[in-house]
Amino acid sequence: MLFKQFLNDDLGCASYLVGDEHAGVAVVVDPPYYVEPVLAAAEHHGVRLVGVLETHTHADHVSGHGRLALEHDAWIRVHKDAGAGFAHEPLDDGTEVEVGEVVLRTIHTPGHRPEHCCFAVIDRSRSDEPWLVLTGDSLFVGDAGRPDLAVEAREGAEGLFHSLRRLVELGDGVEVFPGHVAGSLCGAAMSSKASTTIGFERRSNPALQGELADFLAARLGPQPPRPPNMEQIVELNRGELFGAQPALELVDSIPEEAFVLDVRSTDVFAAGHEPGAVGIPVSGSSFATKAGFVLPERPLVLHASDEDEAIRAARALQAVGLFGVAGWQEGGGSEQLVPVSLDELERLLADDAVELLDVREADERDEGHIPGSQHLPYRTARAAAEAGLLNGRPLVTICESGPRAAVAASVLQAAGLDARPVLDGGVADWRAHGGEVSSFRRCGS
Repeated sequence: MLFKQFLNDDLGCASYLVGDEHAGVAVVVDPPYYVEPVLAAAEHHGVRLVGVLETHTHADHVSGHGRLALEHDAWIRVHKDAGAGFAHEPLDDGTEVEVGEVVLRTIHTPGHRPEHCCFAVIDRSRSDEPWLVLTGDSLFVGDAGRPDLAVEAREGAEGLFHSLRRLVELGDGVEVFPGHVAGSLCGAAMSSKASTTIGFERRSNPALQGELADFLAARLGPQPPRPPNMEQIVELNRGELFGAQPALELVDSIPEEAFVLDVRSTDVFAAGHEPGAVGIPVSGSSFATKAGFVLPERPLVLHASDEDEAIRAARALQAVGLFGVAGWQEGGGSEQLVPVSLDELERLLADDAVELLDVREADERDEGHIPGSQHLPYRTARAAAEAGLLNGRPLVTICESGPRAAVAASVLQAAGLDARPVLDGGVADWRAHGGEVSSFRRCGS
């Protein structure tokens, strides 16, 4: 049996190559849009990639099933409730897909989405019992999928509760390989560990403890932000097959309607960039998700240190449905983003010289924030600036360690506001140095 996991560290997504090396055939489950590493692995192991299985219609990243079907003549299988607009073979509960001696048995597990399925993987050369299960966005390592992206949250949570109990019936020894690890917006408490077992999760995962009422109480609370441009991604994934994009080109000038996204490191961006550019380092965490939240719906020109960095950024943007990249240029420019140290921030606040913006999420702010700071999650900075919600005073942005503060400040600066970030540290460091911090607990927490 051939089994290989592919992790997208930027999005926290997982894809799987499953096949029979003796028969020379394989399928890919939940393929990434950038399918080249999967194809390279198939070639390395001497197998022909014949098909695609989707656990569900993804809402946070673009699937590569269109590329595999159009470019490699692969068939696609997805549950009948997905509403897929492309040619496919429908799955149902109990459907078995044979790949040589390897069998993927479909377990319909609605909750995250109505069409969601898991795949129990059986190697018949060894046993008729499942060896592992691909759980998609149902069961994660330490967490479970969110119920609110496709149906009303209570309906989704009730379905997910019963689906998770079906997975437990597979047995403690079955290995679990999820569709996401830490870094995804599809769960708040998931681990960065790439796999687990049914037994370990049964004993330690809160989502598998207690009764339905306990599960609903936990699942119907505050959720992570919805993935940016979620509706667009869903439509791309269930609509007509979507193929590869043209190669990224070096451009001499920035088109009048284009927006500049600078993907160099924060320090380099801060030292000098194109006026009006937004800086999101492709080397940082959750690059594509951050870009999806803050960029306007305009063509993009990437400013990068070199072509490799630009290509890496373009691929990451394509993974979340941002295909309007007009080209790239070498980054640089006359505008600077001047950071604020914690010592300087203390002086500025004492003089009432700035407005401090806490750009973290609400649950982080509730754990502790600097008194007098305004709450403005970084992903809402562009909308707030465009709506005139900021009072015109000089702005300082702060998060937990610097990256989101830098993104928010660059967005605000691009909108014409006087904004500076705290880069070397954040609220926890402020507290560690003796600064005052207030906390706020929500009812029931």
